[in-house]
Amino acid sequence: MKRFLSFRWTLLALALVAMVGGAYVAHNYAAAAEDGRIVQIATQLGARAETDFGLMMVRRLTHTGSTLRGRSISFKASVAAVVQAKAFGLLSARKIAPVIDSTFPMVDAAGAHRRLEASQHIGKIILTIGD
Repeated sequence: MKRFLSFRWTLLALALVAMVGGAYVAHNYAAAAEDGRIVQIATQLGARAETDFGLMMVRRLTHTGSTLRGRSISFKASVAAVVQAKAFGLLSARKIAPVIDSTFPMVDAAGAHRRLEASQHIGKIILTIGD
């Protein structure tokens, strides 16, 4: 987390898709730019959080939540179509990219789990298959 916080003054996010919840809400507020938007789509560390609403107000953040769990198949399909139309082109053009923390060969999946459980990663932990 310290590594992430050291970067927050040079690179703040206009939009965050948040999956962690819990105490991590404060980190999302710290990572958000002024007028930033945070969409909470999961709560892996819990649905309750204690945070500094002063930072949310000073930065004029919008924090909203959504889930697809109770939505119809047709609604989910329309969301997937929009994501494919809007985001996949940006990914292909390398205008946006996921943050990758580390990669592990599949044979070291246990090492990847240790990295994940240590909660010191920033970004995705990737398991690779083959060469």
